Amino acid sequence: LISNRRGTHQKAGRNDRRRISSSYLQSYILVVGIGLGFFMFTFMFTYTTIDNPGEVIVLKEPMPVLVQPDLSQDLQKIDKQGSPKSDVHVVDEIHSSLDTSLHRTDAANVDVTATTALKKTGNSGDVLRGISTDDTRGKAERTDDKNSAQHESSAKMNQENPSVKDNDAAYPNSRGTENKMSSLPASERESRGGGIEPNDKSANDSKEGGHGSVVAQSKSIGEAEESSAGLPQITEEQLFHGLKILSQQSVSTATTPHIMKTKQLPDHERKRILVTGGAGFVGSHLVDKLMMEGHEVIVLDNFFTGQRKNIEHWKFHPNFSLIVHDVTEEIYLEIDQVYHLACPASPPHYQYNPIKTIKTSTEGTLHMLGLAKRVNARILLTSTSEIYGDPDVHPQPESYWGNVNTIGPRSCYDEGKRVAETMMYAYRDQVGVDVRVARIFNTFGPRMHQNDGRVVSNFIIQALQNKDITIYGTGEQSRSFQYVDDLVNGLYALMNGEYDMPVNLGNPDEYTVKRFAEHIRDITKSDSKISYLPASQDDPKQRRPDISTAKSVINWEPRVSVDEGLKLTIDYFQRVLDDMGEILPTGPGAAKPKKFMSDE
Repeated sequence: LISNRRGTHQKAGRNDRRRISSSYLQSYILVVGIGLGFFMFTFMFTYTTIDNPGEVIVLKEPMPVLVQPDLSQDLQKIDKQGSPKSDVHVVDEIHSSLDTSLHRTDAANVDVTATTALKKTGNSGDVLRGISTDDTRGKAERTDDKNSAQHESSAKMNQENPSVKDNDAAYPNSRGTENKMSSLPASERESRGGGIEPNDKSANDSKEGGHGSVVAQSKSIGEAEESSAGLPQITEEQLFHGLKILSQQSVSTATTPHIMKTKQLPDHERKRILVTGGAGFVGSHLVDKLMMEGHEVIVLDNFFTGQRKNIEHWKFHPNFSLIVHDVTEEIYLEIDQVYHLACPASPPHYQYNPIKTIKTSTEGTLHMLGLAKRVNARILLTSTSEIYGDPDVHPQPESYWGNVNTIGPRSCYDEGKRVAETMMYAYRDQVGVDVRVARIFNTFGPRMHQNDGRVVSNFIIQALQNKDITIYGTGEQSRSFQYVDDLVNGLYALMNGEYDMPVNLGNPDEYTVKRFAEHIRDITKSDSKISYLPASQDDPKQRRPDISTAKSVINWEPRVSVDEGLKLTIDYFQRVLDDMGEILPTGPGAAKPKKFMSDE
């Protein structure tokens, strides 16, 4: 009996120990699970929280840190005596401070003291909203220590002579160091290798051209930080005033030196507009038009042929946003209108990856049509005169069906655009999407890619460098050329009109390629010779638009003459050459767009 009782107690003890051990194990698992859950929640919250919930950021890799710069020291530059400055100088100082802070801050060491510095103004989010997270990548590595030292010396001179500082801010050459040297004493200038004279009129001349007048020249992106030692704190009133000005205009850059003012529209009139390919040649000019009209603009670009320098003058404006994204992948946005421009347009670029060109015109257009359907937005497709192929009808009306080689080297672009037009009208007829289609003829103007291999850019670059002007074929093939501002006005009128069938947008003035080359050589006063190379396959023999439809339905026709447009374009490429030193034009074969330091 005693033995049986002892055995019973031992068994009960073992069971109790098992229950206690099991209880401990369950508690341990519960604690570990809660800890892991809290860690994952914190991790996800940290890397997915966005300051502005309305913003949509599409990422294909881990999200970089959006750095809000430290303005508490950088903005101590307004005036030695603390007296008010003009609007231009306040914007100049704040623009420079925002830029240099963004470029020098390491993404691994986030400095968010700017939040405190700007909180009282209520504009910190507005100023930083338009800054792409990609703008912070790689800029710090490109800061030149030598320029920084020279700039610090210049800053000390500016304290003693404010007028010199004004001259420095007004000079448009933002990448060189000559304009900084102009503010130094003659002896120091000579020791550094020269520089322009302080009284050189070119540093202060105001020029008319482009979209407006040169009001002032802001300091460029990537300029080295000025020394702020010994300068007084910027006042809240001056900071608020400067941020307000930044929300009313563009800033001056090397690519776009003139200032563009933006309208202030009431909420019920202001549209939210998506521009695919908005960093490209035509797209960036369209963005200028929409911004000046007072709308909110979202640029979507993968930067295959687009260039950041084409749109950097808007990046501090609260109505501007940039999304780095490829249209061949879906995106979800809330918008009112879509201008679908995304696709390489020059033969060397679209032939470089013909499969991707086809996908951009087909899958990209499908995704934009799906987006327009979901949010009930109007969509405009920029088609091309290339759908007419090598035409048998001259000039070409919209009713002409074309003469296209479906398997030639240009067919990836020609047929892609033809399919895109088909999809536009399928979505209109089947599900009621509001569509517009513009067939664009040859266009030229500032911001053309310097290596796009097109007639205008190649001829101008070769003539300015006194190199042989190359013509592929006999030169008797004809083209018509329109200036980019005319095209942008036509796109805007078509989008906001009621006509939904295809419309030709081009200039009926027709030139043979040979005559056009001679004309550019005469305008540039070049010593270039004209050389002839074998013709490109499937190159059209003639191209001229019939624009009677555009005249009647949207009241549009070109306003800028070819000579006026050429003068502005030649001036632009001269600035590019002065900045880069030399450009080798692209031939007719397939070629990937070249990237330069000024493009990044």
